[in-house]
Amino acid sequence: MIPRAFVRRTLVPLALAATGVSLAAGPGLAQSGPILLPDAKLEKLFEGRVLTEGVAVAPDGQVYFSEITFSHVSRDEQGAFEAGHIWRFDPATGKTSIFRSPSGMSNGIKFDARGRMLVAEGADYGGRRVTRTDLATGKTQVVAGLFQGRPLNSPNDIAIDARGRVYFSDPRYLGHEPIDQPVQAVYRIDTDGSLHRIVTDAGKPNGVAISPDQKTLYVVSNDNGATAIERLDRGTAAQADKVTTPLRKGFMALLAYDLSPEGTATFRRVLVDYGTFDGPDGLTVDRDGNLWVAVRAENRPGICVYSPAGEELAYLPTEVPTNVGFARGKDASMLYITAGRSLYRIRVNREGYQLPAAE
Repeated sequence: MIPRAFVRRTLVPLALAATGVSLAAGPGLAQSGPILLPDAKLEKLFEGRVLTEGVAVAPDGQVYFSEITFSHVSRDEQGAFEAGHIWRFDPATGKTSIFRSPSGMSNGIKFDARGRMLVAEGADYGGRRVTRTDLATGKTQVVAGLFQGRPLNSPNDIAIDARGRVYFSDPRYLGHEPIDQPVQAVYRIDTDGSLHRIVTDAGKPNGVAISPDQKTLYVVSNDNGATAIERLDRGTAAQADKVTTPLRKGFMALLAYDLSPEGTATFRRVLVDYGTFDGPDGLTVDRDGNLWVAVRAENRPGICVYSPAGEELAYLPTEVPTNVGFARGKDASMLYITAGRSLYRIRVNREGYQLPAAE
């Protein structure tokens, strides 16, 4: 049995306006200055219809993110529903446009060292697969769709190591499709295309990330107690993440695994246990190895910054967040956030870690 750590339950008021909210710096690393800039403002860039997710910045600076259009939320009077979208935000113009629709109900998005887009496509009329798109040609390949001859549950989030291996989580939160895998797990796709199940003890795995030194695989467990929320709730778009049927939540935690050079993962420790509150969703890392985590906890939603040991270094209040991603180059300290049905950004005092570009 994994011991539950103490969870701070202080309620933090949230004053979030469309034009932004001033933020005070949290306790940061004295040697490097505060992690959050005192005068920085959270800027809303886009508002969609249902739920934004999976923000990632391409090598050319364009910002891509998913809009998961739950079929029970986006359905019109004739019964048709939106089939999921990948949006592209251009920081130079401030314009947002559709990159791909239907998206296969895309969720997590990452870019590999060659600048190709990896997408985790979920269930609820989605692809239930991992795809890779060459942005230069527009062509897409399916790199993982079946394990042991059966469909995946619902690929959720993606991480890529320095050797080009792809790691993804495979829980199930919604969808009418059969559940074909016996466990909600984390998988690794090797460069030869082979698929391996490497983590089966992470509860209900969601966000995944790899430390800059390649020695740690971080996995979020966010067990909401259901595999098909749309069959329990018929809410509006504003209530898309609310389940009216009582549920018993499972493990809500941020976990660290030792990652071997061969790509195997061994549980090391629970970094943060969120107790009875909702745990994190997506996460990313900065160049110092700190974790920037989208925490959905009802008592304290926002972006929490943790050291590799799980010590909280800073806290940025937001509406309920889903994912985070850093920009690149001269904007490497710009943090993009998906939360609710919107896309935000804010300048911080750390630079994000990105894979070195392939030669």
